[in-house]
Amino acid sequence: MKAIVCTKYGPPEVLQLQEVNKPTPMENEVRIKVFATTVHVGDVRIRSFNVPTWQWLPARLFLGIRKPKNPILGMELAGEVEEVGQEVKLFKKGDQVFAFAGFSLGAYAEYICLPEAGSGTKEGLVAIKPANMTFEQAAPVTGGGITAWCVLSMADIQQGQKVLIYGASGSVGTFAVQLAKYYGAEVTGVCSTTNLEMVRALGADNVVDYTQEDFTQSGETYDVIFDAVDKLPSSRAKKSLKQSGIYLNVDSSSDDCDVKREDLIYLKDLIEAGKLKTVIDRRYPMEEIVEAHRYVEKGHKKGNVIITVVQSE
Repeated sequence: MKAIVCTKYGPPEVLQLQEVNKPTPMENEVRIKVFATTVHVGDVRIRSFNVPTWQWLPARLFLGIRKPKNPILGMELAGEVEEVGQEVKLFKKGDQVFAFAGFSLGAYAEYICLPEAGSGTKEGLVAIKPANMTFEQAAPVTGGGITAWCVLSMADIQQGQKVLIYGASGSVGTFAVQLAKYYGAEVTGVCSTTNLEMVRALGADNVVDYTQEDFTQSGETYDVIFDAVDKLPSSRAKKSLKQSGIYLNVDSSSDDCDVKREDLIYLKDLIEAGKLKTVIDRRYPMEEIVEAHRYVEKGHKKGNVIITVVQSE
């Protein structure tokens, strides 16, 4: 099968399209024919090994010394079940699914094997794809969508509360705006000039152009501030929090997330009810993975960047 292999840590050019062995599912696994995956910010960080100096050694031990332990990157995917292990009961051949590969990675390939009932994002999550989404639309929900949902759940948002999403135009941010609005909040989205209308269209009641205005100087205070891009220092954010307000960060807060397959099914139900949609910025074929990584690495993508593995739609 074809797969994108990370030959070593470095610039996007270390990613190469190669022929590798097709995986065989274990008794509790399903083999998925991958139709779409994404360039997740996590994939970019792993490939480039962009970590603080103090994290260098533990990160190398965890990820791999000279290259990732699994050289096939990719976290988010959607596709079709092609084969099931003998003990699999939740899925059958032909099921259309969306899945998070977890930190074992492997979605940058034509096929991937995952446990049918992974217990969290480290093992992977698999569920039946929303009926009203394409494979390309469904794949990002398993990472960006589930992260936004898990982190925001920590705040227990109530009807009428004021919620600010910093980085509202990114993958996690676009889902977070919609979820906060679904919970009944008055939502303010912070993004750049070019993305204001998109964020407003997702349901934000107010938008702030961070290139023109510092929201912490407006005098407005919020019940919840969610930094969806890990670029807002907590000391700065807390200036605009109410006394009982909650500050959330996509990186540090998500460390406490313990998501399960049922959580992915919950998002599927919201999608099928018309409450949640995916924003897609660009699409690339597997052959253009280097260009896709270059684009995402610039840090200005709107929503999600898709890699089309199989032309299925």
